[in-house]
Amino acid sequence: MTTEITPEFIQGLPKAELHLHIEGTLEPELKLELAKRNKVDIGQSTIEEVRQAYQYDDLASFLAVYYPAMQVLQQEQDFYDLAFSYLRRAAENNVRHVEIFFDPQAHTSRDISFETVISGLHRAIVDARALNVDAELIMCFLRDFSKESARKTLLEAMPYKDWIIGVGLDSDEHNNPPLKFARQYEDAAAAGMHLTAHCDIDQKDSIDHIRQALEIMGVERIDHGTNIVEDPDLVDFVVNHQVGLTSCPLSNSFVRPQMKGEEILQLLSKGAKICINSDDPAYFGGYINDNYYALADQFNLTQQQVIQLARNSFEASWISDEKKALYLAEIDEYVAKH
Repeated sequence: MTTEITPEFIQGLPKAELHLHIEGTLEPELKLELAKRNKVDIGQSTIEEVRQAYQYDDLASFLAVYYPAMQVLQQEQDFYDLAFSYLRRAAENNVRHVEIFFDPQAHTSRDISFETVISGLHRAIVDARALNVDAELIMCFLRDFSKESARKTLLEAMPYKDWIIGVGLDSDEHNNPPLKFARQYEDAAAAGMHLTAHCDIDQKDSIDHIRQALEIMGVERIDHGTNIVEDPDLVDFVVNHQVGLTSCPLSNSFVRPQMKGEEILQLLSKGAKICINSDDPAYFGGYINDNYYALADQFNLTQQQVIQLARNSFEASWISDEKKALYLAEIDEYVAKH
């Protein structure tokens, strides 16, 4: 198919990114640089060797590559460099607001302190204001870790809660339903944090997990979650309650050739607040503009559909109504000129 949308139009369109794992932005060049800095033997010595190691065809094989790569992240400066490198790319993609996932347990479990991780990330966020990028942090619980580990992680986060806008849930979903972490979500909400959760595509018990997250745990967004189209009642729920859905076409395409595009468009047509994001761009071959264009090109999106996806990204974000209005006005101004 061909689309009326050009890469140049997508490039200039103001947008928010709400589904971005900072550890998933570890490009081969930075991985090698940090390995050298910290004297970590990663078994690879060239960029091409690192790229060849990024091979996977499902969630489990991806995670088997993803987590070992994090061993190069050792010092506060490493986390700063990782985050600021992404935030530069976000600015280049005209991302005006971003809510960044980070996985503290992936680091504290290898004896890197919570303080080291969040201090580096927060410092990068502060400096990125000079790039005209507004950023926040979402702390994710690793669902294949224990409830006790999640409890301890939330306690460690409390001194830094002003730096954390919300909590999320990621990693291997198999046999790890959202309800496993219901208590931690209640405690996070009581501390003033927003709530989201991964419900990955085509997982075992996918609809039940989506229902748990929505109806019992009260999440404000679902990350991925396009399997929701299998249950019209739940689709009505997210539309009526304005629950955001954060879809990632390029990462979807690693396990489904149609990148869940039909489901994205079905949800968009029903008025769901679905938006486009890049997930783990260093691993899935593209940042947010690449994801927009891949979807637009493969499914022949109209300009109005692309604009609505961008509007949804701000409307589903966790910023004030006043900020949302300013960013939506930026979209209107951009569209009026094009």
